Amino acid sequence: MFSSIENPKFQRTKNNDFAKTLRSRVNLHFKISNTTRNADSTMVVKTIIMLTLFFAPLILLATGLVASVWLLFLLYIISGLGMAGIGMGVMHDAIHGSYSKHRKINTLLSYTFNLIGANATVWKIQHNILHHTYTNIDHADDDLNAPFFLRFSPNAKHYWVHQFQHIYIWFFYAISTLSWITTKDFVRLNRYRNMGFLDKKNEYKKELASMVVWKALYYGYALLLPMIMVPQSWAIILLAFLCMHFVTGFLVSIVFQIAHIMPMNEFPLPNEKGMMKDDWYGHQFATTTNFSPNSKLIFWLVGGLNYQVEHHVLPDVCHVHYKKITKIVADTAREFGLPYHVKKTLLHAVKDHIKMLRWLGKKQTGANINTMVT
Repeated sequence: MFSSIENPKFQRTKNNDFAKTLRSRVNLHFKISNTTRNADSTMVVKTIIMLTLFFAPLILLATGLVASVWLLFLLYIISGLGMAGIGMGVMHDAIHGSYSKHRKINTLLSYTFNLIGANATVWKIQHNILHHTYTNIDHADDDLNAPFFLRFSPNAKHYWVHQFQHIYIWFFYAISTLSWITTKDFVRLNRYRNMGFLDKKNEYKKELASMVVWKALYYGYALLLPMIMVPQSWAIILLAFLCMHFVTGFLVSIVFQIAHIMPMNEFPLPNEKGMMKDDWYGHQFATTTNFSPNSKLIFWLVGGLNYQVEHHVLPDVCHVHYKKITKIVADTAREFGLPYHVKKTLLHAVKDHIKMLRWLGKKQTGANINTMVT
């Protein structure tokens, strides 16, 4: 079960008026615009496009009509873009319950995550519960738990190899989804059982069996079937499959990492009683950063996750509405004296992320992050 460090508590009295005001203003927005906080027709179209981008190339490969190597790689890379789109723009909303007001639709669409080789149950625990609740809190936010050669928090143990992480980390970002679908899901499922999440009778065994079946299905149509049907060597097809995951892993890692591993974000810890200094809303603003708020293309491609602040404080709102409510969120935050972090472009965000990785690679002596990252 959780320890006091793994399960910190937030203040309950701070920013109560902010939460009520924000919710009231956002609800008024949807009432005046005569819209719901769930998916609209543009979201449905995006869902169809992303599923098509992922499955159409694989279906074409399964026909055995693809003979050229360059077309083989191109189709796998297109499928990788679709995979990233499903992860960031379809299943993400569905598992948060913001895609539809109907639970069955959200559950059905959450299985798109299983279709791309991952696991919806593990993601829901890792992302919805641990990351969204305990953002940037060491030992509690599972996104910060990394192999010893990566350091994402100033509170994590420092090793000499970290001084080079801003150089080699891009390789590990690229293979992140490959690691995810092969080993990480199994490791996390076991860890979450030990943490008390899968405590119903036979729940762990059922989920483990389900995970094995889903992954076998994914590897069957995404790798094994092309190996049988495509007139190329298995090594070439495997390399093309890996390229698909390199594309997906790199895109997904960049989008999620530049939202939180940034110089302006805080990495607070609970006190000896397990209590955080802030309330949950204040904590989300202090630990999260937006990027490229004026880019319609990036907004569409990354499922609105360039508006991470809006997503973190209003996870029950479908991402297609973030651009329309961002002014409400920003103005309300500033009105109540809360920080609102935003980087003008994706390039600015990536540069700051690199600076943060370099700073984390050094052995800190307690200096403030904002004065150390240059």
